[in-house]
Amino acid sequence: MTEVLFYHLQNITVENVLPPLLEKSLERGWRVVVQSSSEERADALDSHLWTYREDSFLPHATWRVNDVADQPIVLAIEGGNPNGANVRFLIDNAVLPEDSQGYERMVLLFDGDDPDALALARAAWTDCKARGFDVTYWQADERGRWQKRN
Repeated sequence: MTEVLFYHLQNITVENVLPPLLEKSLERGWRVVVQSSSEERADALDSHLWTYREDSFLPHATWRVNDVADQPIVLAIEGGNPNGANVRFLIDNAVLPEDSQGYERMVLLFDGDDPDALALARAAWTDCKARGFDVTYWQADERGRWQKRN
C-alpha cells in the first residue's frame, strides 16, 4: 500500500526541508522523483541541490538528461516515473500522479501560509484516503523537528 506523508511547511522553505528528506531517502536505498510545477522551478531546485551545503552531495538530474533512468533522484515537472523511483515528492502544488499507487511512498510538501496550497493539500488528502492509502500529517514543532499530528 502506498504511504503518503503530508508535510505542512510554515516559516520554512522547500529549499530547507527537501535536501535532508532526499538524503534520508537515498540512505534507505530508494530512488526518487521530485515533481515541481514549472521548468523554472525545477531548474532553480537543480542548482540549489548542488550548492545547498558545502559538505554534501546529492546525486540528481533533471528529466532532460539522456541517462535519466540511471539517476537516483530526478527532478521532473510531469507525471511518469523515469528512473523507477520508489518515492515521489510533490512540491509547489504539483498534483498527485495517476500512477500514485505505484510508489511505496509519496511526500507532499505544501506551504501552510498559502490558501491555494492548503486547499490543494486538503483535496489530495481526501483523494488519498479514498484510494485507501496510508496517510499521515507532519508539522514542525517550535524547535523545527517534524512531529506526526493526528
